[in-house]
Amino acid sequence: MRDSSYYNKEGYPIPTHYYAEQNILAEERAKKAKLHAFRPIVYICSPLRGDVPRNIQNARKYSRFAVTEGYLPLAPHLLFPQFLNDADEDEREVGIHMGLVLLTKCMELWVFGEKITEGMRREIKRAKWRNIPVRYFTENLEEKDGQRESSDTLHINED
Repeated sequence: MRDSSYYNKEGYPIPTHYYAEQNILAEERAKKAKLHAFRPIVYICSPLRGDVPRNIQNARKYSRFAVTEGYLPLAPHLLFPQFLNDADEDEREVGIHMGLVLLTKCMELWVFGEKITEGMRREIKRAKWRNIPVRYFTENLEEKDGQRESSDTLHINED
C-alpha cells in the first residue's frame, strides 16, 4: 500500500513535498515534547515591600525569565498576597513561613536585584541551611559574575 501523501493524484512520487511535511511534523512533535519536558523548580527571591506595584511587575518579569531559561519558577510573594495581608505582621509571618516550606522543594534560589530585604535574607539563609544553590541576577536579568554560591560560600550584603 502506497502512502497517499508521497504520491500525487496521478501516482507519481513527490518526495520533496513528502519530506517537507515529515520535517514539519517532527518539529511539531519536538516542540510539544519540549513543553512537557522536565523543568527544575527555582525559587524567585525578590522584594515585595516598598514599591509594591513595581516589585510585583518585576517578580512577574523574573518568573517569565525563569520559564524562558527552561525552569519552573516559584514566586510565593506573587501568590500569598492574594489571600494574606502583608501589612498584618502575623499574616506576613505565615506567608514567609509557607514560602520557606516551598523553598525546600526547589533546586535553586534565584535572587534578583541589588537590594536584599529582611524577607529575602531569611530565604537566602534557609537555602544555605538546606544546601540549595543560590544564584544572583541583576534587575536586567543578567547573572552576576562570581555570584553563584553553594551553601558553603554564601555571603549576604547587609546594606
